[in-house]
Amino acid sequence: MRYTCLNCGSSAHRASELCNPTSDILDANFCATAIDVVCDERREEMQYTCTSCGGMAEDGDHLCMPVRIR
Repeated sequence: MRYTCLNCGSSAHRASELCNPTSDILDANFCATAIDVVCDERREEMQYTCTSCGGMAEDGDHLCMPVRIR
């Protein structure tokens, strides 16, 4: 089972690896997620930021105006 963080969209096989995990399948938009909401240990995995609001996500599909940062 995969878990997804409700704060930033990171995913993991164990819920304990995420700060705000859910096992629900998310069709969420992580725009407006402040950088301080993303766990420090997961920040390196954030591949995209939103050019509109600065939100961060592991996958660009979760942002309205994604741009790859890494």
